Amino acid sequence: MAQIVRFHETGGPEVLKLETVELPLPSAGELRISIKAIGLNRADAAFRTGRFREMPVLPSRLGEEASGVIERIGDGVTGFKIGDRIATIPSFSQAKYGVYGDSAIVPMHCAVACVEGLSFAENAAIWMQYLTAWGGLVKTAKVGKGDFVLISAATSSVGLAAIQIARTLGARPIALTRTSAKRTALETAVPGTPIVFTQEQDLETEIARLTDGKGARVVFDPVGGSTFGNLAKAAAAGGILVVYGGLSTEPTLLPTFPLIMKGLTVRGYGMSEISRDPVALSEGKAFVLDGLRKGLFRPVIARMFPLSEIVAAHRFLESNGQVGKIVVQVAD
Repeated sequence: MAQIVRFHETGGPEVLKLETVELPLPSAGELRISIKAIGLNRADAAFRTGRFREMPVLPSRLGEEASGVIERIGDGVTGFKIGDRIATIPSFSQAKYGVYGDSAIVPMHCAVACVEGLSFAENAAIWMQYLTAWGGLVKTAKVGKGDFVLISAATSSVGLAAIQIARTLGARPIALTRTSAKRTALETAVPGTPIVFTQEQDLETEIARLTDGKGARVVFDPVGGSTFGNLAKAAAAGGILVVYGGLSTEPTLLPTFPLIMKGLTVRGYGMSEISRDPVALSEGKAFVLDGLRKGLFRPVIARMFPLSEIVAAHRFLESNGQVGKIVVQVAD
């Protein structure tokens, strides 16, 4: 029997229930994992509320990112054995699979060996953030040495990963966050990175000052909404605005004249572009693993919760109070 998190109706964090169920054996091409840690993502909350790209089949599990130890192997699985420490790359349907619990079945293609020297908690806090940032900055925007890069929602796990990646590429990241409330935590997480507080400072003026009037060649934004036009005003001529989320509930307004006068490109992007492309996924994994092994990247964990407090963990996820990744620890 396994302790898993399910929901029987869509809604707020309170719909999540920790239940005891019998977990089946893995089918062909699947692994069963004894879960040690779970990484929480915005996609999990969107799926729980019924506002995701796929709808849950109730009662539904949820979650795409976790680390643990293989306890069962289905037919046809290669490259793994019982006892291996693995993490999951978010690359499967939450409507079919889900990793919230002390045991989970996942498809073989999502499994990757845990990074040596990192804890289970840290291994559960790697793949969504670093692959999302790699795909947006490297694959899509072609960030290079000397580029100024604006990173919105810089206190998020993806934002922090993007700053680390931009630095390794020789670029000059600028962190954007709404207020100075998280200044100390952000300065600790990414020391030396310039920070602009978008609700307390004039964005266009500050970016012009920090870039010697040039503006930023790349904007990496998960927010959208009515303030998106300010990012376009802060962009450099010929710049690209990569939009990878819609955290704002307001319509995203495209400012006509900055787009025309600067020749800007607005590019929608999602990490699924990488996870569905075997070549891109292989490149992204190699890049991320190299950075982790060299100590250039290190996931920042904002807070850890026990599995019994999954509702509180989701409430914290939606509070926007975190700097880094929220992790649920299932076992040591």
